[in-house]
Amino acid sequence: MKFDKDESAGYLVNHMARLFAKGLQERIAPLGIVIGQFPILLELWQKDGVSQKELLENLDVEQATLANTLNRMERDGLIKRTKHPADARIQQIWLTDLSKQIQGDAYQAAHTQNEVSLAVLEEAERSQLMHLMRRIIDGMRTK
Repeated sequence: MKFDKDESAGYLVNHMARLFAKGLQERIAPLGIVIGQFPILLELWQKDGVSQKELLENLDVEQATLANTLNRMERDGLIKRTKHPADARIQQIWLTDLSKQIQGDAYQAAHTQNEVSLAVLEEAERSQLMHLMRRIIDGMRTK
């Protein structure tokens, strides 16, 4: 069987994701965050005080990867962890003042990266691309 990477959805999506990530990393670096922290911050900016289990379910990353990233984020003053009041085995993850202060700039960096990356598409094409990506993600999560 011949494999053509330029006809592989997985290869193309991964390549595009790396380019998005590279551009976003350049934009968020001045804020003191790295690309691996960004999805966690996006989740916490949406809902603060979640458990590590909730983050795992929402982010689709490995537990060890998430744990290591959270440790670095806590060390860097981006999050703090507290025991859940009803279950001491669960730690809640909270934004710090620092991570709350950079939220607007981080959103702007992501918006700018999206605009630059999708500039080659018409508005209808952008909408279709977003719709198709959400469908694929939903389909992959249910398997």
